[in-house]
Amino acid sequence: MMECKKALVDTGGDLEAAVKLLREKGAAKAEKRMGRSTSEGIVHAYIHGGGRIGVLIEVNCETDFVARTDQFKALVNDLAMQVAANPQIRSVSHEDLPESLIEAEKDIYRKQAEASGKPAAVIEKMVDGRIAKYYEEVCLLDQPFIKDDKKKISDLVKEAIVATGENISVRRFARFQLGEEA
Repeated sequence: MMECKKALVDTGGDLEAAVKLLREKGAAKAEKRMGRSTSEGIVHAYIHGGGRIGVLIEVNCETDFVARTDQFKALVNDLAMQVAANPQIRSVSHEDLPESLIEAEKDIYRKQAEASGKPAAVIEKMVDGRIAKYYEEVCLLDQPFIKDDKKKISDLVKEAIVATGENISVRRFARFQLGEEA
């Protein structure tokens, strides 16, 4: 409550500016917490589509106290639902993708862009844009949240970090679909 009051004082009573300031501070706090160790958490199983799709996901936090909260469990369920909804997801983040895969994708995008006859500087921007779009398709943390497409999954995790006061990390997941090859 004191932080809210201070934000209102700092913004001269402007409610919208105070909310923005509080959100920025929350994001900064989340960034600080992201370096802390996460050795607790849960492994969650999510079954969707009448048993046709299943997801196992491990999400870690700092303490078992937070791992047992309804808020944390709801976050983990939302993350599992996101994985179930998107069969093209390959990794948690783009840092987990093999460099050779990224380079192969860039080569494909570069050749497509070169065929358009644009200058080299424009081609590189086109390639960067397409790679960012590729990350949104195959990386969980880069995807728009299926319940609110104005938020990315990484934003959802940061909000949970701010709310719980602990670092939270998505460690790994596995998605299974009936009849799909491994």
